Amino acid sequence: MLRVGRAVACVACNNLVSKNMGVRFRMPLQKLHPLSRAIHHRYNASANAQRPPHCSAARHFTSMSRLPMRSPKPPPGGHGGWRYQQHRNFWMLRLASRLLKLRYIVLGSAVGGGYTAKKTYEEWKDMLPDMSAYNWVIPDFVWELSDQIDLDKLTKILPELEEIAKLLPELPDFDKIGENFTFLKSILSTEAPGDTPVKAATEAPVTATPEASDKQFKKSSDKEKVDQLQEELLRTQMKYQRMLERLEKENKDLRKVVLQKDEKGIHQRKIKKSLIDMYSEVLDILSDFDSNYNTQDHLPRVVVVGDQSAGKTSVLEMIAQARIFPRGSGEMMTRSPVKVTLSEGPHHVAMFKDSSREFDLGKEEDLAALRHEIELRMRKSVKEGQTVSPETISLSVKGPGIQRMVLVDLPGVISTVTAGMAADTKETIFSISKNYMQNPNAIILCIQDGSVDAERSIVTDLVSQMDPQGKRTIFVLTKVDLAEKNLASPNRIQQIVEGKLFPMKALGYFAVVTGKGSAGESIDSIKDYEEDFFQNSRLLRDGMLKAHQVTTKNLSLAVSDCFWKMVRESVEQQADAFKASRFNLETEWKNNYPRLRELDRNELFEKAKNEILDEVISLSQVTPKHWEAILQKKLWERVSTHVIENIYLPAAQTMNSGTFNTTVDIKLKQWTDKQLPHKALEVAWETLQEEFARFMAEYKGKDQDDIFDKLKEAVKDESIKRHKWNERAMDSLRVIQHNALEDRSITDKPQWDAAIQFMEETLQARLKDTDSVINDMVGPDWKQRWMSWKNRSPEQHTRNETRNELERLLKLHEDHTAYLANDEVTTVRKNLEGRGVEVDPALIKDTWHQLYRRHFLQKALQHCNLCRRGFYYYQRHFVDSELECNDVVLFWRIQRMLLITANTLRQQLTNTEVRRLEKNVKEVLEDFGEDNERKVHLITGRRVQLAEDLKKVREIQEKLEAFIEALHKEK
Repeated sequence: MLRVGRAVACVACNNLVSKNMGVRFRMPLQKLHPLSRAIHHRYNASANAQRPPHCSAARHFTSMSRLPMRSPKPPPGGHGGWRYQQHRNFWMLRLASRLLKLRYIVLGSAVGGGYTAKKTYEEWKDMLPDMSAYNWVIPDFVWELSDQIDLDKLTKILPELEEIAKLLPELPDFDKIGENFTFLKSILSTEAPGDTPVKAATEAPVTATPEASDKQFKKSSDKEKVDQLQEELLRTQMKYQRMLERLEKENKDLRKVVLQKDEKGIHQRKIKKSLIDMYSEVLDILSDFDSNYNTQDHLPRVVVVGDQSAGKTSVLEMIAQARIFPRGSGEMMTRSPVKVTLSEGPHHVAMFKDSSREFDLGKEEDLAALRHEIELRMRKSVKEGQTVSPETISLSVKGPGIQRMVLVDLPGVISTVTAGMAADTKETIFSISKNYMQNPNAIILCIQDGSVDAERSIVTDLVSQMDPQGKRTIFVLTKVDLAEKNLASPNRIQQIVEGKLFPMKALGYFAVVTGKGSAGESIDSIKDYEEDFFQNSRLLRDGMLKAHQVTTKNLSLAVSDCFWKMVRESVEQQADAFKASRFNLETEWKNNYPRLRELDRNELFEKAKNEILDEVISLSQVTPKHWEAILQKKLWERVSTHVIENIYLPAAQTMNSGTFNTTVDIKLKQWTDKQLPHKALEVAWETLQEEFARFMAEYKGKDQDDIFDKLKEAVKDESIKRHKWNERAMDSLRVIQHNALEDRSITDKPQWDAAIQFMEETLQARLKDTDSVINDMVGPDWKQRWMSWKNRSPEQHTRNETRNELERLLKLHEDHTAYLANDEVTTVRKNLEGRGVEVDPALIKDTWHQLYRRHFLQKALQHCNLCRRGFYYYQRHFVDSELECNDVVLFWRIQRMLLITANTLRQQLTNTEVRRLEKNVKEVLEDFGEDNERKVHLITGRRVQLAEDLKKVREIQEKLEAFIEALHKEK
């Protein structure tokens, strides 16, 4: 057994037994250096001692210090003395041999100690984490220097260096020498050395050859050193960026897998709404909230402003990782604000707030459809005669690795109004931009085109006005690749990103490249182009730009961090403000409407909807008798003039029974085929409308809320406008009416009396109307002139004289025809001229028509009285000139047709049309319910607005509190 430094070498079993940090282990000596194995074998061959006890079951260690150095005493006897003498003669040789073996012991101790130290270092190194991924920290030239050193050769010559130690005149501390050799060997054999070992390794050759190293360093100038260090620093930064991107990609894939598992329900738990989605909902509610209590929307959002065509939409697309916006060459594409909510999700999709359709951003056809939809919504929001609109389009984009934030892309600021634009376009864009930027918690992302002269920018002055201290502004310089090519002095770019060129101040300055300007470029190709540009750009190489100031990736991270910092600082203050606003609104409601429920516009609409449907259902409860009475009355009012003027009077003036009946039959047939069914349906439809309006008016009188009057009237008008009578009913109605008019048989006396009464009432009404017309023509009579102090006009005086002359003619010829002959007109005219009255022949004929009409109706009424007793003769078909009551039969036919038509229309109303009207009313209510603008117009008043504000304030406060709770949990 050999004790070599801290190791014990067993000469019997070829093992090396050692203690290291309190742990015992054994190692075969075959794995040692050849020199150590030679020492072991020589000692084993020369020593004839017993095996040490550790080789037995006891495993007990023995030290070299315990080996006997003296020979035992010779035993008594001759042979023993000779042997003792012989043994004594060689003790000097044995002593010399032992002394020679000492050098092997020393060298073995050095080698064993070095090996033990190396094993200790290896064990400690295994306990440390793997830091190979962070080799980018050490510049490449250090690794190149370390690669030039052949570690294997240096390791092989270590034993030779150890042999040199034995030639030294004095024996030094071999343990310390072994530790030094081991330390040097460990430095050169480390895979990923730190700063200190590398420095030691690089300084070792310098110490060995100082003259050569001095010459080498003197050859390179200070400028070359600086350039080399800058290049190495740039490469290091790019390596770091690539490593970050690789880690982010792996993280994105892992999160995508987790989110997909959550979607499939593998974890069997309900996925909570993301934090950014909760915040976006609050902003959507606030977008159309208008309170009279000065509770303004001061919640943070990222407002993207810039000059037209400065590349702000492209920057937003890079942050969203998809080309989602419509694009054009030099023309205005962003015509209204677009609020984009960015959040993380398993799939890269986009969705509008008011739509359930998901656009897959990985498919080009979905991207094209999304861009088209955004363009359509923008154009739809712009009113006629305008170019831009303040109406916000809300869009959400989800995808793996997207930074969570809310951005608002505003129309580009312009300096001049061009052809095709509204005159106030420039002022409108300024107003929209200021409206968003005046929010003290809004983060302003100011986009500046780097390819044009900075002095041409308008947006920087606008941003300086809204945020003079630059506490919430982030400046972004786009198109840096073009700027580097075009600018003669790249230092100008450095002045811009350092905030020295503009008077505008900002939190941070960034320089980005958003592609080569091609509309077909993908996001990945733009990213690669941007990275390659900055890696080879002298802007970074010369130190004009810092590494953290470039690429849209760094910009996205910075904006997201700033956004959430601003959210955490301001959201609780906003929640308190809405809590105070809620208290004020509730107090006003209690004071003004103490006994009414707080119904908002939608709830009031539902209440009015139920009332209107109840009123429509009431139509089905109208009795058949009521329907038929109304229909019969209205139908006769509609057709009576035609019956009297075009059928009865022409036929009655024939003075012949056969001619009368023939004329009546022909005219009734023509009337039935062309006009009567249409008139009947019009009457039925008007009756339905009037009854519907009557029921709505009756409900209004039953303590109904007058806030619904405007809505009910609009629903009634729209429903009636949409309702169309069933056209197939017209054909069947025509047949029924024709059959009713063909029947001439009056079966009993009551029907006869009813016909006479109907005829008498009709003729009396016509006679009354005729008298009224004549009175208007001739003016007041002598009684009215004396009692009411009225006078006749010259025309009335002429008509009065003409009436007197024509009445004398009728007295002479009571059976005169309905028309005056020309000679009779001339005679009347001459008679009037003889009395000094000039009259026109047309006036004479017009006056005659009314006088003859009155004369005829009076004779018809007299004949009607005579026919009261004519039913007996009619039934027995007696012919008596005085009792030929064909006109009574005509009125009976008309009366029976009215009765049958009213019955038919009533059946159609109750069985079909009322239900169709109810269906139309429901459709109108559904359409009104989906049209918010119409509801706002039809349901108005302070009570409605107060309830609306209360509902929104409560909803905002509740969502803000839920968001704050989730935000605190995320911390």
